[in-house]
Amino acid sequence: MGELKWYVVRSVSGQEKKAKNYLETELGRHSLTELVPQVLIPVEKVFEMRNGKKRVRERNLYPGYIIIHADLSHGEVDHIITSTPGVIGFLGDKDKKDASNNKPVPLHITEVNRILGIVDEAEQQVDAALDKPYVVGELVKVVDGPFNGFSGNVDEVFEERKKLNVVVKIFGRSQPVELSYTQVEKEV
Repeated sequence: MGELKWYVVRSVSGQEKKAKNYLETELGRHSLTELVPQVLIPVEKVFEMRNGKKRVRERNLYPGYIIIHADLSHGEVDHIITSTPGVIGFLGDKDKKDASNNKPVPLHITEVNRILGIVDEAEQQVDAALDKPYVVGELVKVVDGPFNGFSGNVDEVFEERKKLNVVVKIFGRSQPVELSYTQVEKEV
């Protein structure tokens, strides 16, 4: 048994998840999961506003690429990977003599750590952002709705309803406004 290394596999853009599922199914069918223990699609979680609601969705960090942790010393493994539907081939050095011979080049451990670190850091940020309760007196900025762009102080917190009463200044006068957690963000 050889050494496990990280490799980049090119896939059809937009079909990374489908290719990953096919790949995992094929490796399981051939009992080669110990030679390819991890197949990853690096994603980050992003917030977006839709119909006045803040939603979290996943976005591919590198569209068209899948990262695998594999031991390619077993001859059958790279053939199964490259013949999987949706997989174009390995990212690597092309042999100048034979253009069809694409030799997989493993990633440096620093590159792998950076990619995995971005994914882990994004997970922690999303979890922290969703769990932050607001406190009375805290300064918040309105990011959605008719008061978008206004800043104010939290006057009341209704945790069970996920709503806040925020006092904003409109035309020089303080006005209390009821907003949902998703319509505001903490001022830094």
